[in-house]
Amino acid sequence: MAGTDRAARAPDATHRPGRWLALSVLVLAVLLVAVDATVLGLATPFLSEDLKPSGTQLLWIGDIYSFVIAGLLVTMGSLGDRIGRKKLLLTGAVAFGAVSVLNAYATSPEMMIAARALLGVAGATLMPATLALIRNIFHDPRERSVAIGIWGAAASAGAAVGPVVGGFLLEHFWWGSVFLINLPVMAVLVLVGVRLLPESRNPAPGPWDPASVVLSLVGIVGVVYAIKEAAAYGLRWDIAAAAVTGVVARSSASSADS
Repeated sequence: MAGTDRAARAPDATHRPGRWLALSVLVLAVLLVAVDATVLGLATPFLSEDLKPSGTQLLWIGDIYSFVIAGLLVTMGSLGDRIGRKKLLLTGAVAFGAVSVLNAYATSPEMMIAARALLGVAGATLMPATLALIRNIFHDPRERSVAIGIWGAAASAGAAVGPVVGGFLLEHFWWGSVFLINLPVMAVLVLVGVRLLPESRNPAPGPWDPASVVLSLVGIVGVVYAIKEAAAYGLRWDIAAAAVTGVVARSSASSADS
């Protein structure tokens, strides 16, 4: 009889209450991270009029966000394994909202580039944490497959939605509004996440090498900087040095990972 009771309760234990609401918030966060990669497209003329960036600076404003996310995704996933994915997600959401304000009110091209880079750091905490938490929320394999499919669709759709959202906001507000839309979404993520998201961490996390992370970022930034500067000003010794530094740093990071 006791065995029957346990068997009857087992399916219920795999269905966490509020799991679909939790998924909707996680998916919205991922969608917003993807939107921020392309939302500046239509805002570029207005941003250029206010901040007056050079051609190279304008390219960095558009690209640095995605570069930082790409360089930190694996590292932030490993960090979440150690400190807890829920903790990393909520911390990243707060940081994403705060840095969005810094982006919206940037007063110089240099400040805008730095703010976009920081936004990329915060975005890199959200992507792996949301996916890892889906695995902990949905224990039923079929439900988990559906949830991951929705997550992937949102991540892919965000890039396409960005220009649409940017165009709508620019029609009614100034260019900084494309960043301020992040605030209510991140506020909802924190409020709902505190109540509904489970905490999880890897009991036996693999090695974490911060030096490789730094080398990887230096490699990406160094090579891209050299390409952009060489295209604008021609090949100079400092540009060649940046390219060599980037290649060496990236090779060192790859060797350390292997």
